[in-house]
Amino acid sequence: MTKFIIMGVSGSGKSSVGLALARELGAVFIDGDDMHPEANIIKMSFGRPLTDDDRNPWLQSIGMELNNNIGTVIIACSALKKIYRDIIRETSGQSVIFIHLAGSFELIEDRISHRIDHFMPVGLLKSQFAILENPAIPECFIEIDIAKSIEAVVEEVLDNVSFLR
Repeated sequence: MTKFIIMGVSGSGKSSVGLALARELGAVFIDGDDMHPEANIIKMSFGRPLTDDDRNPWLQSIGMELNNNIGTVIIACSALKKIYRDIIRETSGQSVIFIHLAGSFELIEDRISHRIDHFMPVGLLKSQFAILENPAIPECFIEIDIAKSIEAVVEEVLDNVSFLR
């Protein structure tokens, strides 16, 4: 019954890593982007960053989704600030492991510039890096460098959570 949030800035590979990890663990995968209210998607599509007030209901719904699903659940969610991670943990009412996909601005900017059919424009990446608060002890987290293949990233995550298998 482990609950994971795959976190990081837009373009860090949250959905790709989350899907691959869910396959390996036999877990449920949910893309947090699909849980955004329409108003949030429209705002980001126009290049306007979300405020904490915009994010709060979304973060609560992610926490509730963790709580409502039985078994191992993986949700891709930026969770950029500690307060956001606190909201998810508190709303879920249980322990959550945050897997932080970390990479350089240049690497992620390059990835976003080659992505199609996503509402998040490359212009918002600076605002995401500006508010990013890397997880720190006592938070339950794993930080993974994404400057390698998806397969290698997933393998590193699996090595770090091998005690759960």
